[in-house]
Amino acid sequence: MTEDFEAAAQRFQEAVARVEAAVGQVLVGQSAVVRQVLTAMFAGGHVLLEGVPGLGKTLLVRTLSQALDLNFGRIQFTPDLMPADILGTTVIVEGDGNREFVFRKGPVFTQILLADEINRATPKTQSALLEAMQEASVTVAGEVHRLQQPFMVLATQNPLEMEGTYPLPEAQLDRFLFKVDVPYPTLDELSEVIDRTTSTTHNTVDAVMGQEELLALREVVRAVVVAEPVKRYALRLVLATQPSVDGAPEVTRSFVEYGASPRAAQAIILGAKVQALLAGRTQVDYIDVRAVAKPALRHRLLLNFEGEATGLTPDGLVDQLLDSVDDVDARLKREAS
Repeated sequence: MTEDFEAAAQRFQEAVARVEAAVGQVLVGQSAVVRQVLTAMFAGGHVLLEGVPGLGKTLLVRTLSQALDLNFGRIQFTPDLMPADILGTTVIVEGDGNREFVFRKGPVFTQILLADEINRATPKTQSALLEAMQEASVTVAGEVHRLQQPFMVLATQNPLEMEGTYPLPEAQLDRFLFKVDVPYPTLDELSEVIDRTTSTTHNTVDAVMGQEELLALREVVRAVVVAEPVKRYALRLVLATQPSVDGAPEVTRSFVEYGASPRAAQAIILGAKVQALLAGRTQVDYIDVRAVAKPALRHRLLLNFEGEATGLTPDGLVDQLLDSVDDVDARLKREAS
């Protein structure tokens, strides 16, 4: 690895530390959540944040946009929200005796888009984001409109067992690089939240990074090396989620309806590259793959009835699959030696 790249890796660590410190001025705790969101952001992906109301999900997204000095847009998803309310619409404008069609951009035309309570809208409306998330563009009336880079969707979601929610379509879920579970604060964290929100203190965030630096750091992530054995380790993990694949683990064949798509492999590799840089390494290690396995896979695994009946969770399944892949990897190493 060249000295120039090692210097770029050092700058990456310092830049992430600046952003985390800025967010920490406003958001109490949730350091693991912030780290996973930033991992997805520098990998160039979108994030689905799930947790009960009041845990600071919206505050995190807004604070992040301020720290990065990026345009921020918010859409409050409701059952009556329509696709045009997200994408925009073509209207007729009259002037000087003429009429012309003009496209009025919707709130999706921003850089950090907060899709608040995304699972309170119908699947038809949820799917309006598919093209924007995958292609960074919006097509209306046959005309393609490009979105400004960087573009990132940070969607919040309430647990599905809560009233008034709709499950996200599988195609929508697969567009999210990570799904991050937002935990309830500890006693000390909750005490700090109360102190900050019931006093006269108002914490503000100054911009610590701009869009040009963010885009440049994404290129640093892409340049991180992944050795062939580590790549195949990640790919075996993804294939282990597919019940129809030869050699799939017993837990997968018994309890999984649908496994992860190839996008999951992309999410794991890109996320692992970010993890390697954050650890001060210039190439990916097995531990980096394990670190991002759950946020990259948990929303891409659909358990069957038997799996749900036994109380198996996607995270629990990933733990078992990691152990299974570790056993296979150890056997392959023995056979190669």
